[in-house]
Amino acid sequence: REKDDKSKNWVPKFLMAKEEKEGRKSSDNLERNIFKVKKSNAEKSKRMEKEEKLFRETFLYEKEISVVSTAIAECSVPSSRRVDLPITAGEQLEVIDAAEGSAVICRNSQGRYGYVLVEHLNFR
Repeated sequence: REKDDKSKNWVPKFLMAKEEKEGRKSSDNLERNIFKVKKSNAEKSKRMEKEEKLFRETFLYEKEISVVSTAIAECSVPSSRRVDLPITAGEQLEVIDAAEGSAVICRNSQGRYGYVLVEHLNFR
């Protein structure tokens, strides 16, 4: 019994080899991050569904939502109406559909929909 105790010496973390420390940290963080990602994806998908439902009710949009193209906002524009999408410079938007005049219906990274003027967008 004494031999078993002597062979299993306890070593503080600061005396351990660097590789062992990094190996332990990466496996611990990996397990923790997996659960956080799943939770945030579930919340994000719920929020996206809610935004899509609100968009369909507000715009009376019954067609299938499909991305026509992507664009980058050239300047920041606050929304003056409820149906306008507030944008910030450099933000990437997905163009859903063309509307009357010079406006297009866009979706931002948070899943919000709204009208954006074409002159504020830079198509690649």
